[in-house]
Amino acid sequence: MAFQKAVKGTALIGGGAIATVFGLSQFSQYRNKHGPFVHVQAAEAVTVPIKNHFPTREQQILALQTTGEFDVLVIGGGATGCGCALDAVTRGLKTALLERDDFSSGTSSRSTKLIHGGVRYLQKAIMKLDFEQYKMVKEALEERANLLEIAPHLSAPLPIMLPVYKWWQLPYYWFGIKLYDLVAGSQCLKSSYVLSKSRALELFPMLRKDELVGAIVYYDAQQNEKKKLSICAGIYMCRFLFGSGRVCGVRCRDVLSGQEFDVKAKCVINATGPFTDSVRKMDDQEVPNICQPSAGVHIVMPGYYSPDNMGLLDPATSDGRVIFFLPWEKMTIAGTTDSPTDVTSHPIPTEEDINFILNEVRNYLSVDVEVRRGDVLAAWSGIRPLVTDPNSKDTQSISRNHVVTISDSGLVTIAGGKWTTYRAMAQDTIDAAIQAHDLKAGSSKTIGLQLQGAEDWSPTLYIRLVQDYGLESEVAQHLASTYGDKAFEVAKIAQVTGKRWPIVGKRLVSEFPYIEAEVVYGVKEYARTAVDMISRRTRLAFLNVQAAEEALPRIVDIMGKELNWSEQKKKEELEAAKKFLYYEMGYKVKSDQLTDSSEISLMPSDIERYKKRFHMFDKDKKGFITILDVQRVLESISVQIAENTLHDILNEVDLNKNGQVELNEFLQLMSAIQKGHVSGSRLAVLMKTAEENLRQRVVIPVDRSGGGL
Repeated sequence: MAFQKAVKGTALIGGGAIATVFGLSQFSQYRNKHGPFVHVQAAEAVTVPIKNHFPTREQQILALQTTGEFDVLVIGGGATGCGCALDAVTRGLKTALLERDDFSSGTSSRSTKLIHGGVRYLQKAIMKLDFEQYKMVKEALEERANLLEIAPHLSAPLPIMLPVYKWWQLPYYWFGIKLYDLVAGSQCLKSSYVLSKSRALELFPMLRKDELVGAIVYYDAQQNEKKKLSICAGIYMCRFLFGSGRVCGVRCRDVLSGQEFDVKAKCVINATGPFTDSVRKMDDQEVPNICQPSAGVHIVMPGYYSPDNMGLLDPATSDGRVIFFLPWEKMTIAGTTDSPTDVTSHPIPTEEDINFILNEVRNYLSVDVEVRRGDVLAAWSGIRPLVTDPNSKDTQSISRNHVVTISDSGLVTIAGGKWTTYRAMAQDTIDAAIQAHDLKAGSSKTIGLQLQGAEDWSPTLYIRLVQDYGLESEVAQHLASTYGDKAFEVAKIAQVTGKRWPIVGKRLVSEFPYIEAEVVYGVKEYARTAVDMISRRTRLAFLNVQAAEEALPRIVDIMGKELNWSEQKKKEELEAAKKFLYYEMGYKVKSDQLTDSSEISLMPSDIERYKKRFHMFDKDKKGFITILDVQRVLESISVQIAENTLHDILNEVDLNKNGQVELNEFLQLMSAIQKGHVSGSRLAVLMKTAEENLRQRVVIPVDRSGGGL
């Protein structure tokens, strides 16, 4: 347990944003495979006693304010920034980290969820004889192996199928994929292989059959980045501090309290991703830009669009991009786009990008599978901080290589790169910082350093959770794969359900395995907003925005109790989270699919059929239906539904928000459903089954379906 002892010696330190090892990436033990671990003797640097639990946010803020001078101060709490802080602290450097929002709240949480070397980049390296691209792929494959080792509960190998529709492409793609295996060398996860047409369809039955020649399957890895970077944040950097023409710290503000204070450091590192250039200009207004931001949009669809254990790669889309189609958290994730964009803290997915991805998906799926716009459950955009090549004309041609620069005033900047190589990027950055600022430290110790939860994790750990605590099997598997061996800490605070089974573990929403105890635990992990909870402590916002909205009131109630929120504060948090879902997670483009100006494109016979169905509820021929009308029909067939549930059901279709659904609104709904723009409408299902059940008198199911945006 040398690493834990070293941590107690360095006590670091990041409030709202301080990167203590307990907060930062929450690592537990150094695996001694690259030489002995050097104990860090720095007890004099400790300003806040740290035990084997998370220090409070207030303790971390105090440490920021009272520590005279840090060796390293990192700005930015994404994958790279946290990697830099971890690398620095494990070398014995007194380290702090500032993050304006929540850790991993920007680009780092909006990835394709792949840990990969980059098949596309290897192709470019070969075609253009680009040795730098080759080195990047080689490095990424080495980092892929390391991530699988240090976080086995968060990452796992994933087979990815490359379907082939022309005979000449089979040897071409086979050669390229085999080179990918060869570059990985001894760290190749599993050798790629060729499939016949029949075998490919057996493994991926949704695949388009016409003209399919066969397929090639290769292996990369998939991750859930949620737990790697989940500590408190909310420290805004106002400006740099200078002394003798050198950057010597920052003036910062606690976003929650508004308090401002200075943090001094021998070395300041800029790891702000898309905001790299704006931070650099705070040091030198004349410095030229080095980053070219690129937007990448992803969508999430129901799990039935892909097999549980096989991804799909479209190597050549209609505009030359690459699209991945992958199983993730029992859903299907598809993306990404790649286009120039402006830098913003709140990127928004566009309808154009969503439809581009859907059209590419349609090209590869069977005609029997109707790819519906309404099945998009969530959509988001992330901004990649690509390094600018002055001669490049588009972002697709830019490598994901990283660069480390040092300004005349000593500001160290790390830019570019990709999620998979964050550890190597951090190592290069701290190496450069040590040299430029003459810091006293040894070599990097982060290879083999396990994430918290990895040490005692095993694939069967979830069984103990089921047996010892009475959790549902699905919930136990989720906790084990998210928290690793720390899942027991969540299980211990899970509430008793009062049912025969499960004994403990109240779900936030019925169709996802997230439980209320995770909200309490998330607060201990420095979650301070409802957005933190629905997007990064759980993944509800990324999986299904309607489910996330449904869970919000309960999440806000629990957080309010833990954090002593007033009723006004709870209301503000609820509204802020709904705004986040509406704009950043695709809810807006969902509502745009059904508006009061939506076209009604129905056959006359369909219109008459739907009018008859509508008039079954509108007995008085008012031209609209209300909750009372629906209740009356349901009572006639002996079905009872809570009034608040009925209100939610009608509100989904009430376009002008007047508390009633008019005939025209109902016809617009049915037209949108026929065109695939809307799916999973509870009102449509309820009215259809009511029509049938007036004759058959059977129970009507009204649970929210798997349909989406």
